[in-house]
This record gives sequence, structure tokens and C-alpha cells, in this order.
Amino acid sequence: MSTTTQHQDPVTPSTPGSAGPAPGGTPQVTRRPRRDLRRKLLPPFVALVLVLGLWQGLVSGFGLPTYLLPGPGAVIGAVGEAVPALVEPALVTMQEAYLGFALAAAVGFLVALVMARWNVAERGLYPYMVLLQTIPIIAVAPLLVVWLGAGTATNTVVAAMIAVFPVAANTLTGLKSTDRNLVQLYSMAGAGKTFEMFSLRVPYALPFVFTGLRIAAGSSVIGAIVGEFVAGIGGGRGGLGYVITTDATQLLMPQLFCAVLAASLVSLVLFGLMTLAERLLLQRWHDSALPNDE
Repeated sequence: MSTTTQHQDPVTPSTPGSAGPAPGGTPQVTRRPRRDLRRKLLPPFVALVLVLGLWQGLVSGFGLPTYLLPGPGAVIGAVGEAVPALVEPALVTMQEAYLGFALAAAVGFLVALVMARWNVAERGLYPYMVLLQTIPIIAVAPLLVVWLGAGTATNTVVAAMIAVFPVAANTLTGLKSTDRNLVQLYSMAGAGKTFEMFSLRVPYALPFVFTGLRIAAGSSVIGAIVGEFVAGIGGGRGGLGYVITTDATQLLMPQLFCAVLAASLVSLVLFGLMTLAERLLLQRWHDSALPNDE
């Protein structure tokens, strides 16, 4: 009596997100990246279509004139004419905003380090940081024009004044939120306060730092444009704030919307750079930058 032994190929377990072999032994290309991209792009695209539709419906339904509220078609039609005229003002605003952002980032980070290192410095400096944030910048800008003159210097300082508090406040929160167990471990090992600050607290606070930088990216552009509202043209070069004021005075609403979009683009570029820098620095080791498990 003979027995027949059947040999079966071992089954390779599949992991989530991986594609199994296709007929003929050719592996299928995974569709997960394409699905993830669609999930990221589809919601904002749908929201944009809905907003544009409601906008056009409001203009058409109420018969609003162009000088009061232009429709999306009028704004899109003005883009071709407005873009060449907005290049130089956008570069001026970009220079002022980015210089102000760099100044705010450096000052805010250093002030946060000092306040985190010495409690007496935090008690002495933090109230004035809050006071600086609560002062109406439109009231201070004329003083800066008198002291520094109209132009890039004033607008850069205004941008830095608005952007410095988010950097300092978020960095200080991150430095003081370091795991106490790790701090005690450093203390038991005899590590100095300076070594502890830069090897433990600063890396731990990086997500907080980049949160403050992303907030400051938008605030610095707002500050530069506010400075341009007050300072006007300095040295014969006007930024987007000057263009917005001029278009609003002349009731050139489609051109005004184009200038506002250009200001948003200047802010988005800086915001995107900070997001990219955060991802490059944190993606390999910090939990906040690791992909979510689904």
C-alpha cells in the first residue's frame, strides 16, 4: 500500500500595504502611494470648488458690481495683467518679511534659552514679551518711521516685532517640557547645565520650535505688509502693502485680489520651507514626524 505525498509551496505572508503577486509571477505595483496622494489632494480640491461656486453664486445672485466684489472669473482674468506688475512688489515684501522672520527666529530662540536657563530671567523678561505682543503694531509703526525712516528697515523691524513672540513662547514651552526622568538622569551623571540644555532640552524642544517658526512665517509677512501700509514707498520701491493700498483707493478690486493672493503666496513659501526643514530634521527620530499607522 503506497501513500502519496503532496508537496505545497510555502505561503509567504503578506504585510499590510504590500501587493501580492500577479498572475504569471509578476508582482503588482502597490497602489497605496497613489491612494494616499488622492486622499491628501481631493479634500482641498473639493473645498476649493465649493468656495468658488458659492462665491460666484453670491456675485451672480445679488448682482454685485465688480468694484464691490468681483467674481472668480474677473479675478482670474486679471491675473495675466497683474502678475508682471506684482513681481517687484512681491520681491520687496519677501525681502522685508524674510529678514524680519530671520531676526525674530534668532532673537526669540536666544531669549527662550535665557529664560529656560535662569528662572529669574523668565520672571523678568516674559511679561515684556507679552506686552510686546499686545501693543497695536499700527500705533508703533509711525514711531519706527521717524526713527528708522520709511522703507525696508522699518518694515523689517515691524515684521520681527510681530513674529518674535510665537518663536520665544513655543521654544520656551518645549525647553521646559523635557522629560523629568531624562533631566534627573543627566543630573545624576554629573552633566552641566549647558551640556544638558544643548544635548537634551534643545533636541526635545525642536517640534515646539518649528511650531513657533511656522506661526512666525505668516506673522512676519503680515508685519511687513502692515509696515508698508504706514511707511509707503521707501527708496522708490513699494511692496505688496503699498500695492494693496493703491488698488483699494482706486477700487481696482480684481487687481486687489491678485495682490492679496501674491501676499499669501509669499507667506506659503516661507511656511513650506519651515515644514520641509522640520521634516528633514525630525523624520528619522522624533515621534511627531513619523508617519501615522493606519
